[in-house]
Amino acid sequence: MTPTAIIHLDMDAFYASVEQRDFPDLRGKPVIVGGHPRRGVVLAASYEVRPFGVRSAMPMAVAVRKAPAAIVVPPRMGAYEEASDAVFAILSTVTPLIEPLSLDEAFLDVTASRKLFGGPAKIAAELRARIAVEVGLPSSAGIASVKFVAKIASDVVKPNGQLEVAPGEARAFLAPLPVARLWGVGPKTEAVLAKLGLRTVGDIAAADPDWLDRHVSAGRDLWELSCGIDPRKVVPDREAKSIGAEDTFDEDVSGVEALLPHVHAQALRVARRLRLAGRKTAVVQLKVKLADFTLLTRRTTLAEPTDDGQTLYRAASALLRAEHLSRKVRLTGVSAQSLLSHNGQLSLFDSDRRAGRLNAALDRIHDKFGSAALTTADLSETPDKERE
Repeated sequence: MTPTAIIHLDMDAFYASVEQRDFPDLRGKPVIVGGHPRRGVVLAASYEVRPFGVRSAMPMAVAVRKAPAAIVVPPRMGAYEEASDAVFAILSTVTPLIEPLSLDEAFLDVTASRKLFGGPAKIAAELRARIAVEVGLPSSAGIASVKFVAKIASDVVKPNGQLEVAPGEARAFLAPLPVARLWGVGPKTEAVLAKLGLRTVGDIAAADPDWLDRHVSAGRDLWELSCGIDPRKVVPDREAKSIGAEDTFDEDVSGVEALLPHVHAQALRVARRLRLAGRKTAVVQLKVKLADFTLLTRRTTLAEPTDDGQTLYRAASALLRAEHLSRKVRLTGVSAQSLLSHNGQLSLFDSDRRAGRLNAALDRIHDKFGSAALTTADLSETPDKERE
């Protein structure tokens, strides 16, 4: 029986790498991608800033204290989503069995792909080379017969590395690693294991699983992982039930008129993603988070399903105007709910057909020149991260 071949592909410091790709003056420098320095968190840390102890999800205030000379840049989610789409388009050329974990990380089952593309190490190397050339970003890959081992393999060779753990070698590969590498082992469980004299993955693999299960929560599961046993299959991404776009503002925004350009940009982004996915929606939802963190969500149903950004914007702006906001706003978002397949049926109305042709032309321009190449007048002053 042919052994399963799984690749865990992970982009290296993804958001920070996109910033360094797009802005050459940031290359080789300590870069933090994050929000407001007082209330935000680190979204990504370049490898140049990590020696200072800066990590993702760390409060920005702590990160800036640890690395006062770091360059802090605001996130541009549109740019990251665009890069992610390009990466996943490359991955899909070798297998349909792709399980995304986030924008920058995925498992691939390439067991059946070997007949067409060669061994899994060759497939991973060629995928990484294409990503480097076509998307301009570094990535790492781990290859194994189970998901857990593939994930650990990609972690230990970061950045810009690749490692294959051959079938039958998983236990030896895992043995010298600290127990914290195991899924489910946090600080509390690590302390319990240390009291039992178990400090490496190999120590757990050598223990009696029944004894371990009596002394540690989910002890048998930890024992199985330490032996390289992981029966979970790669599960392709399920069909999306909604498509959305939202932005947290660097400074709270006051007044509906000041918010409308942001909502417009978000509606256009949602519409483009709908068209890329071949979907339409008849339900538009507006999300507003006030300065005091009060969250408002409002939705409306359209007369006809659409993938047109202006139609989505008209619906979302009507919802926003109906709120009569008296407090400042820290976040807005637009989403398309209850998605429908685009069956290609012609509309009875000339205006709908004209909008479809216009959107197709805009998409071609965006594909060729970038998603900020052409925009509407009210978005000319909107930050790039929102226009994109």
